[in-house]
Amino acid sequence: MEQPAAAAGGKRPHVVFIIADDHRYDAIRAFGNHQVSTPVLDALAAEGTSLCGTHIFGGLTGAVCAPSRACVNTGQSIFKSMIGSDIQVWERSVVIRPEVRLMPETLREAGYRTHAVGKWHNDKASFARSFEGGDKLFFYGMSDHKKVPVQDYDPTGVYDKEREYIEETFSTELFTDAAVSFIEGYDGENNEDRPFYLYIAYTAPHDPRTAPELYASMYDPAAIPLPPNFQTAHPFDNGELEVRDERLAQHPRDEAEIRRHIADYYAMITHMDAQIGRVVETLKAKGIYEDTLIVYTADHGLAVGQHGLMGKQNLYEHSTHIPLIMKGPGVPEGKQVTELSSNIDIFPTVAELCGLELPFQTGGGFSGGGVSLAPLVRGTAANGRPAVCTAYRDVQRMVLSRQDGNWKLIRYYRSPVTNTGTDKLQLFNLDEDPWETEDVSGVAANEPHLKRLAAELQRWMDENGDFMRDVLVLPA
Repeated sequence: MEQPAAAAGGKRPHVVFIIADDHRYDAIRAFGNHQVSTPVLDALAAEGTSLCGTHIFGGLTGAVCAPSRACVNTGQSIFKSMIGSDIQVWERSVVIRPEVRLMPETLREAGYRTHAVGKWHNDKASFARSFEGGDKLFFYGMSDHKKVPVQDYDPTGVYDKEREYIEETFSTELFTDAAVSFIEGYDGENNEDRPFYLYIAYTAPHDPRTAPELYASMYDPAAIPLPPNFQTAHPFDNGELEVRDERLAQHPRDEAEIRRHIADYYAMITHMDAQIGRVVETLKAKGIYEDTLIVYTADHGLAVGQHGLMGKQNLYEHSTHIPLIMKGPGVPEGKQVTELSSNIDIFPTVAELCGLELPFQTGGGFSGGGVSLAPLVRGTAANGRPAVCTAYRDVQRMVLSRQDGNWKLIRYYRSPVTNTGTDKLQLFNLDEDPWETEDVSGVAANEPHLKRLAAELQRWMDENGDFMRDVLVLPA
């Protein structure tokens, strides 16, 4: 492992790790969407490196945020990191296996002062072993942004529900206030020069999308263009058409209503961007901005009207493709890495950039799990993953490969548990069809792509112990 570029004085860098809720890759101006304003994230991208091919590993529950955040924080697949034995157990589980090491836990053991703010949608035991401090802690999936049930840090690690109290400051501002307070109060000398790891987990831009003014009125719905893949309804049963997210807009989808949803989504993002700016300015005022590794990512994306869908319970690009921006010591400026990567790669990347040895995980190192992207960031490696795969419940699997173009296969299943879903395939050529509007699985000339992708997906399912691995990827 290469030595990291040290912060001032040869010390390990501080880390500010920011994770948003529902923020898809293309909802950042720096990545080509000029409808949304994100000046702070744009600046971080300009000053750092963007890993533009990052996709989520997936989730086995409609609340994709819980398993996806487990993947980020453990560097392991959902099948290895979370408690579960079959789909009916995994659907209800947010628990990270006690023997699996987490990113903040590893940094804590390496001498970092670990401090958390905001959402932790996994079990409280995994939180307790990861952080030695925290503020405004939210142990749920979502809430009214103006009535957030939070807790103070509990040294016992129990976090009884009776300790909760309601905060009426808007969630994004509430969590930012706590993060700013931590940075302002950090004293390197009294902490024996220990670097800090600050985990900021926002609940934005998740619904209810009720951004404060002036942001709520910033985007005129009438001026918002509909995406090219807008549909009034999804063309078939994907296995999850009745989940809560899909009830947020009427059926069939109405163009004006979807424009309103997109405007509200962008307003939440721009407000969050401004709050991240407060964190950045506090680091600068403290004189440690250049000594800090800042990481920005999200737990998953969101449809908001694309393909006739509203939520993230699908495997189209709008829901699986996430932002990943890194800025700090040893990270090149203004670089975009287009190679494929998975969100399980984030932990080993942060560890390497901080000069830490990767922890030994259940199953032997990170075998079958995350790989460090630091060589791609530094330019000492040219190739990323040959393919990325994503799982959703027992109804969808996806593989995206760039070995021969930019081809993507989605496999749909009929669930014996819920009696929903369809036994079918979709094949997309993302070079020619980035909005995934034309399924070309029925074109005879594409059979080699189907077979190649099916074999790659089967290998991934076998390697990760996917409970769907015994079902043929290519239907008979």
